[in-house]
Parts: sequence; structure tokens; C-alpha cells
Amino acid sequence: MSRMPGLTLPANLNSFLAKQREQADKLRAQHGIEPQPWYRITNQSSDEAEVLLYEDIGGWYGATADQFIADLRGVTAPNLRVRINSPGGSVFEGIAIANALRSHPANITIQVDGIAASIASVIAMAGDRIEMAPNTMMMVHEASGLCMGNAADMAEMEELLDLISDNIADAYASRAGGTREQWRERMRAETWYLPEDAVDAGLADEAIQVPKTGTPPASPEESSPEPDMHRAFDLTAYGYTGPQQATGLTEDIRALVGEEVAAALRAQVVVEPAPVEPEPVEQVVAAVPAEPAPPAPVDEDPAAEPLLDPWAAAVAQLMQPAPDPWAELTSHLTGTTASSSAATEAA
Repeated sequence: MSRMPGLTLPANLNSFLAKQREQADKLRAQHGIEPQPWYRITNQSSDEAEVLLYEDIGGWYGATADQFIADLRGVTAPNLRVRINSPGGSVFEGIAIANALRSHPANITIQVDGIAASIASVIAMAGDRIEMAPNTMMMVHEASGLCMGNAADMAEMEELLDLISDNIADAYASRAGGTREQWRERMRAETWYLPEDAVDAGLADEAIQVPKTGTPPASPEESSPEPDMHRAFDLTAYGYTGPQQATGLTEDIRALVGEEVAAALRAQVVVEPAPVEPEPVEQVVAAVPAEPAPPAPVDEDPAAEPLLDPWAAAVAQLMQPAPDPWAELTSHLTGTTASSSAATEAA
């Protein structure tokens, strides 16, 4: 693996750092670039503030540790969360930041959001609590740098880099336990840690877990009360109690249209009576009262005229011919003859 870029560390370190900052100021002025801090500090609430370290630590175009420390003094919240996603950078800028965090009165929680490598992992050791977000990584390695000069300069550079690596190993050992040499071995191997590995090595306190998908639902005894937001489409929250029965539906319609309209609707509906099975004959006969016996037949005279139907009798009166007026006037003229004839026939 390729090593992370380190800081060039010549023999005269103070002079080099001053020249580095001066050159950075000239480059920014030359290209019209305003200083862009590689961090951001925000007050999330009166109880907690947040620091984002999402770039290289220090650097040619970035702000230096003194600016970060000045802004950090303005944080008065009792809790401070430092979120790191940095590949590293300047060793001495990082050490200054770590010491500023250790001396701050707030309770410091370090949260690795992406990567905390090289000197960024040393800054992480300054937290009172260290958390690794899912799929993040932490990396430790030896200090590295560039040097130009003769053999004496190279030998001096070797001693300086070895001293810096011992100093970094002590930071890991102070936090995670172990010895300086044990951590130097891991640094020489350029060791990478996943969240669980960092916890096992003592470099972190917690590997934040994400709920797994596809897991079977918990039993009713184990499940917690469902939050209100999960019941957004639970119709019982709006008074729905399930499908209504037919009687309940009829009552609802009558309440809507009124009794008069409901009565009119019922009048339009013809309800056929349900078929009734015939009762046994014995029960029917017993239930029906006995009719009186018909009168005995009376001997009729064969010569007598048959009885007329009342309706026929009424009609017969209408069919009688009207009396002839001429016959009434002449009836007395024929009365004697008729009487003589009747007497003669009678004798």
C-alpha cells in the first residue's frame, strides 16, 4: 500500500513552519483565494456543539491550528462532538489540535464518519469517547517526510522521524493500552482497522450498528410500542372499526336521508312472502270451525215456476213492455164479452 502524504521535516523545524505559512499566504494572494478552513464549528444547541474535520489537517491552502484553537475557545456548550473524515496531514498541526481538545472543558465525543488516518487517528485519541460509524476505517502508520541535503542531514532526518513515530505510538498506547514497541510494529505494517477491529484494539469505544434488513419481526413481548409516525395509515386512529354489518349500514342510510324518504323507499319495494309449508290435515281441520249443516231439501212442485235470480228479476222488470194507451181506452168495451165468455167456460 502507498503511504499517506506526510510533512516535510527539515532540521530547523521552526524556521520551516514559518516559511510554509508565509508561502501559503503568498499563494492564496496570488490566486485570489480566500483562506478556506479545513474545519467547521457550529452550535447544534445550547447543550452541544459540533466540529467537522473533513479535509487534510493543515496544508498549504488551509488554515493553521492557531485559527482552529481560537475558534474552539468560543465553544461554551458542555458537550462537543468532533466528526472526522480526514486522511491526515501535518503532524504538528494535528498534535496541537489534539491537545486543544484535551484541554477543553467540554465532554468530547469523537465520531469517525469516513476515515481517520495518520495524524487524524491521533486527533481521535483526544476524545473522552470514540465512536466508529458503520463501514468507517482507522489507519496507523510511521511518520514520513522529505529531506534534501547531505548524509548528515539524512541521518538527522532519520532520528527526527523515529522520534515522531515514538511520540505517536505513545498516543495510541496511552489510549488503547500496550507498549510503545507494540504500536510501532503495527505502525510499520501500516495497519487498517474496521469499526469492530478498532474496538477490539482499544482505539474506539463503540462500533455504531445499523439495523439489518430482512430480519424477522420481534415477538409481541419483545416489540416496543409503535411510534405515532408509524401509525400514519392506521385507520383505527380515525375511528374506523372494520366492515359494518347490514343493520348498521341501514341505520346509517336512514340517518342520512331521513325517515320520510326511507319510508317512501320501503313502499317501493315489494317483499314476497316466504313460502309456508302446509300444516298437517288434522291440524287444519281442527283449526277451522265446523259449518252448519245445510237445510233439508224441500219438495218442490214440478209445476211451480223456478225461482229467479235477484239480478234476473230486476232486469226482467226493465224488459216488461210499456202499457198501450189505446188498449186502456178500449178495455171497457170488451169487458162484458170477456166476462160472458169466462162464465160460459166455467159452466
